[in-house]
Amino acid sequence: MTFQEFNKISKTAARRLMRLDVGAQIKNSILEQPLFAIIMKQLLSILILIFGLIHQTFANIKLPRLVSNNMILQRDEKVKIWGWADAGENIIVTLNNKNYNTVTNKEGNWEVYIDAHKAGGPYEMVIKGNNNITISNILFGDVWICGGQSNMELWMGRLQLTYDNEIKNADNDRIRQFIVPDKYNYKAPQKDIDNGAWLPATSEYIKDFSAVAYFFAKKVQAKTGVPIGLINSALGGSPAQSWISEPAIKQYSKFYNSLQKYKSDSLIQSLLKNNDAIYTDWYNLLNTNDKGINKWMHPDQREGVNWQPYKVPGYWPFQIDFKSNGVVWFNKTIQLSKEQLAQSENLTLELGRLVDKDSVWVNGHFVGTTSYQYPPRQYPLSSKFLKEGNNDITIRLINERSNGGFIPDKPYRLFNEHYTIDLKGNWQYAVGTSQSTMKAPAFVQWETTGLYNAMIAPLTNYAVKGVIWYQGEANTWNWEQYEALMRTLIEDWRNQWQKPTMPFIGVQLANFMDTTSDIKESNWAHLRNQQRKMLAIPNTGLAVTIDIGEWNDIHPVNKKDVGERLALQALKTVYGQKKLVAAGPIYKSQAIKANSIILSFENNKALKSSDGKALQYFWIADSSNKYVKANAIIEKGKIRVSADGMKQPLYVRYAWADNPVGANLTNITGIPASPFSTNPKD
Repeated sequence: MTFQEFNKISKTAARRLMRLDVGAQIKNSILEQPLFAIIMKQLLSILILIFGLIHQTFANIKLPRLVSNNMILQRDEKVKIWGWADAGENIIVTLNNKNYNTVTNKEGNWEVYIDAHKAGGPYEMVIKGNNNITISNILFGDVWICGGQSNMELWMGRLQLTYDNEIKNADNDRIRQFIVPDKYNYKAPQKDIDNGAWLPATSEYIKDFSAVAYFFAKKVQAKTGVPIGLINSALGGSPAQSWISEPAIKQYSKFYNSLQKYKSDSLIQSLLKNNDAIYTDWYNLLNTNDKGINKWMHPDQREGVNWQPYKVPGYWPFQIDFKSNGVVWFNKTIQLSKEQLAQSENLTLELGRLVDKDSVWVNGHFVGTTSYQYPPRQYPLSSKFLKEGNNDITIRLINERSNGGFIPDKPYRLFNEHYTIDLKGNWQYAVGTSQSTMKAPAFVQWETTGLYNAMIAPLTNYAVKGVIWYQGEANTWNWEQYEALMRTLIEDWRNQWQKPTMPFIGVQLANFMDTTSDIKESNWAHLRNQQRKMLAIPNTGLAVTIDIGEWNDIHPVNKKDVGERLALQALKTVYGQKKLVAAGPIYKSQAIKANSIILSFENNKALKSSDGKALQYFWIADSSNKYVKANAIIEKGKIRVSADGMKQPLYVRYAWADNPVGANLTNITGIPASPFSTNPKD
């Protein structure tokens, strides 16, 4: 039993002693027993409870959540199996007809090291002490930590329409995932996690798999035949400093001081209470003032409503005289023929993406809701809600901050395998109520070291092959520190796992936001360049995704290419395929010659433009540090960059934008070149 668990039991017991029912017992029994005897009786029962729970906690072997049925253990190296039991308890771990013996220490901790096994299985493990535990269906293979923020976390089920066949046909027991529950702790590294299970990549469980991690594992497993275990430890919105241990983050005084502050329970409770008040008060006022609430979803309860025309998609501040946050109701009538009604099984009402929170009705019947802006709106629609002729679609759209509305360049339709009805175009709207912008909450879960303590520290006893990492969006505001932070994180994790060369393969940020043909400062471009610089760390890799993002979505749906590009990096750096060209061109060095700059690249086999046109998105600067469009020509596996009238060029930037559409440098792989700057200050 940990001190925290004992303390919790003790506090529970103390509360029981102070409860009013004890006072009631004293009052009712005062004439029959001395007061002292009554109190002592209560104390005795509490002590029996405490020591009974202590004995119950320690009497049985307890295993960490990761050590459980269906687990994949790291092949080709000794593997630690650990747990907790009574102090001095004899523990025997049996695997593959061999016993491993140990005795728990005075704190009740025990561990053994299992001999290295080749890839394969299944095996059964039996752990004996005062009780026996059997762990079944164990495979030996390669275990990968899957870390980062929402683009790593994003699960296959959210991409159902994109990967429907993949989901339906998934049947690979040699790929398994363990999802680490989302938790934070600012006080100390935790010994275990609350829950979780190893589950296979079959149609029953595939929807919960990280899409990036699944496609990574699928390609690696197909190429190597080795079982792949995925430990999915990622949290949307999390910055890099959340994932670094306290000793390692100490060198960054701002982050370290923030961590000390968040060790206060009272501060966290105060922030959470304030968050709850912000949300509750805002929505209470909104729902009180919304003229359409509980009425306008019904076609027969809209008498007197002044509906006005609206074009879908689009943001409402640019279409209507309503520049505020609040509630706007939207309505559209569609026609269904008798034939369409007869073929209306398995319909999906797809409403692109909406900002921020929507509730949707069809003919007055509720069909779905989404509470924040990022998920795609894909609502199954029962045919019993439909009728021949006019059918009414109504959306109550709540906007908390920024611009509300229908995000452009997304699908808006009603469809199944028989027909599709396009829902873009003419709708009508009515304002429910206007409201001031909701105050921003305190994002308590993202503070320094909290995620490391709760979601990484409990994993570090578990042997792994390496890390795949998709993160960076949350650090674009402090891109200057990102390379240093990630160097710290990689070194920290390698130290914690006691693997100085543990592979670490990242994803470079995809293209996102508006496109531009002019060069301008871009935090996203700077951060991509910082990610590229991390390749100087031994045993690292980078999957470039500058061509597969979406301008209007920070969570692009193409996760298959992301996972497979990570897999290419792993196959080369980890699995020995040294001759494999695993990426597009990566900038290596420059040489200034007269009025040109000659650029050299890693992966320079068959340098070319992806569209057969002249190379685009190269910019060049002299000592003025003002960049102008450059001419870029491929010469003998290198690129010569120059600009008319520039006699002493110093630096080149390539694909330097949030969303550099038109950047077209590639190589034999067809994978795009990484964006880069040759200026060390970038």
